[in-house]
Amino acid sequence: MSDDTHTGPVLAADGTPLKKKLAQALFVSRARAFALVAPLLLFIVISFMVPIISLMIQGVKNDTFSRNMPLTTAVLADWDTTTPPDESMYAALVGDLIQARKDKTIGQVATRVNRELSGTRSMFTKTARKAAKLSPPYAAALQDIDEDWGDMAVWQAMKVASLKYSPAFYAAALDMEYKADGSFERLPERDRIYVYLFIKTILIAATVTLATLVLGYPVAWLLASLPARQSNLLMILVLLPFWTSLLVRTTAWIAMLQAHGVLNNLFVWIGLTDDDHRFSLIYNMTGTIIAMTHILLPFMILPLYSVMKGIPPSYLRAAKSLGATNWTAFWRVYFPGTIPGIGAGGLLVFILAIGYYITPALVGGQDGQMISNFIAYHMQKSLNWSLAAALGGILLMIVLIFYWLYDKIVGIDNMKMG
Repeated sequence: MSDDTHTGPVLAADGTPLKKKLAQALFVSRARAFALVAPLLLFIVISFMVPIISLMIQGVKNDTFSRNMPLTTAVLADWDTTTPPDESMYAALVGDLIQARKDKTIGQVATRVNRELSGTRSMFTKTARKAAKLSPPYAAALQDIDEDWGDMAVWQAMKVASLKYSPAFYAAALDMEYKADGSFERLPERDRIYVYLFIKTILIAATVTLATLVLGYPVAWLLASLPARQSNLLMILVLLPFWTSLLVRTTAWIAMLQAHGVLNNLFVWIGLTDDDHRFSLIYNMTGTIIAMTHILLPFMILPLYSVMKGIPPSYLRAAKSLGATNWTAFWRVYFPGTIPGIGAGGLLVFILAIGYYITPALVGGQDGQMISNFIAYHMQKSLNWSLAAALGGILLMIVLIFYWLYDKIVGIDNMKMG
């Protein structure tokens, strides 16, 4: 009895090896899937990745001085920052000042150096107006216009400003000064503001996250436990703030929190305070936390609700039937099941809160300002975009660090939106 066995490759109906046919089909399937997500991927790259990369580069790149003062940049590149400037360096400076005034860029140059050494802007603009009439020796001629041209600190500031790429702005964002010799030095205590602002921003965001959790957990439990009719009505109330402008909601809190506002009048009426000692609830950190908690509360409630809705009520009944008290049944059975929702809501609220801008600007006053308000200031008023980019880059790194810590401690796979 013979036993014929087929040892060749398995063929498809058209004679192609089945393995190759499957690989072709898999490639076509993947290509089709990629084509479907390509527009979204392109949108994310253009609207999200490119601005972030540009932001990070802007924080270390500033070619204002090197672009407009090429001769001075060239001689400063070989300067050791300790030897007094020679005549060739003064001559290069005069040549650049003359050209920068012709190109109408002297203001940009002066502003850039002034960021490294305050008070130098007027010296640059004043000297540029007279530079065309100067003659050698240029060192004496420049110092006749302003004796500070002989100050080593001015030349060291120009040395730092001449660097196209430098950590000077990230150093400033961390309350340090980048020196011409490449070292870092902490600013005097009176000038240290940004590290304190970063810490305060994190504390405000953490406080708001905790407050929304405490307030939102019972609401989410009611949404998941009530009959459909009452639950739907309560859900409308939760979603109602989304139908109102953020600016309108924040402005409403100004009327609520001011000294003679609704809340203070209520506190006086119920006897918590008297008319001469009303609470200070606005234009401080308290006002910022109250308003942000109200605005961000739905972002905590919705993830919690979606997770609680998936927990069968029979779990609690089973725990109680086995002798557990209400608290034990909640803490040992119900609460662990809601941790993914707590993680999702907490992370969402924290990330939104840490970058908030409008609410602190309107109700925070000086005490309630966050780092985002100073980023906006440097972008819109001081026009120090590189410092704003450095502050934004550090804020982004802080968010990524907290995200990484959350993943290590809780696990990002345990986070659920529903």
